[in-house]
Amino acid sequence: MTAQTLGVVMNGVTGRMGYRQHLVRSVLAINEQGGVPLSDGSRVRLEPLLVGRDGAKLAALAERHGIARWTTDLDAALADDDFPLYFDAQLTSVREKSIVRAIDAGRHVYTEKPVAESLSGALDLARRAAEAGVKNGLVHDKLYLPGLRKLARLLESGFFGRVLSVRGEFGYWVFEGDWQPAQRPSWNYRAEDGGGIVVDMFCHWNYVLENLFGAVTAVTAKAVTHIPNRVDEQGAGYDATADDAAYAIFELEGGVIAQLNSSWCVRVHRDELVEFQVDGTLGSAVAGLHSCVVQPREATPRPVWNPDLAEAQPFRAQWQEVPDNEVFDNGFKAQWEQFVRHVVEDAPHPYDFLAGARGIRLAEAGLESSREGRRVELGDLGA
Repeated sequence: MTAQTLGVVMNGVTGRMGYRQHLVRSVLAINEQGGVPLSDGSRVRLEPLLVGRDGAKLAALAERHGIARWTTDLDAALADDDFPLYFDAQLTSVREKSIVRAIDAGRHVYTEKPVAESLSGALDLARRAAEAGVKNGLVHDKLYLPGLRKLARLLESGFFGRVLSVRGEFGYWVFEGDWQPAQRPSWNYRAEDGGGIVVDMFCHWNYVLENLFGAVTAVTAKAVTHIPNRVDEQGAGYDATADDAAYAIFELEGGVIAQLNSSWCVRVHRDELVEFQVDGTLGSAVAGLHSCVVQPREATPRPVWNPDLAEAQPFRAQWQEVPDNEVFDNGFKAQWEQFVRHVVEDAPHPYDFLAGARGIRLAEAGLESSREGRRVELGDLGA
């Protein structure tokens, strides 16, 4: 069958994530494979229309990748009926207003998270999208990672028995920018620009916990700014006004307790930049971005605490690697394909603006918990 074409307005692709993961490794990679396969055997190719504030950068990207169209005029792009889908990878601080313009233009919307700067803003976007009858989706990339998909497979098989707890470690040392360039943009460390690790990561933790273990019902968190002064991309010093580390306990439906540390001020002593340990009555697992190892109940060692003797048991060697058993595609690309099928043939895609609102609600509750030094229960959305 001949492939049909779906026009996509892509806003914010001059940034690191928008360019690498969404334009190159998703949209262009989809076209290289011939398009998104549909249930009837046909395919959908994506035609990107690049939008941004810097015309020179857009022109260079378009020339590099053979993309026909780009513009600095968002309203003109949204007015073009050949491009019914809008994608946003801009800074959080400007995303909400652009999405409102896309919805008002009658465009379906797929966006990076967080979808808005506040819970009220996210709920307003969800309401607007519902009233306009446009389909909407939010990036949930962690769920598509090989390690997390293996973890989901274990949960579906009943491997853990009753899940007791989840412990997660995320982060790495982000250089301050003085003697080595920072690996993250400076706006990440300015609250006034939408920065902060709570705003960034709690949205991820919400959908990971919600989809694998149960919805979050309460949070106790401490957000801190360990490094108060940094150096930006132009070599100028600035005050870090946003949190760069957060330590949290999440209570989940069903009684599971999750403890997650998030930090841009930690040096890595683990196999991957993020790892989750899940302990259950019948077994445990440790999953990262790609790998996952397990230890079932019947193969669990019997350590005995004795501080007078050096530990002789090779604990890491007592875990078994979970095999791939399938080919894992790039997670961003896999979700792009899922959302395109949602737009074109109404295939399921549960990760909508309301899912994004739940993530923002958790981030706001985490900051409230840290600010007030107390446990915060999560009510219903909008409550």
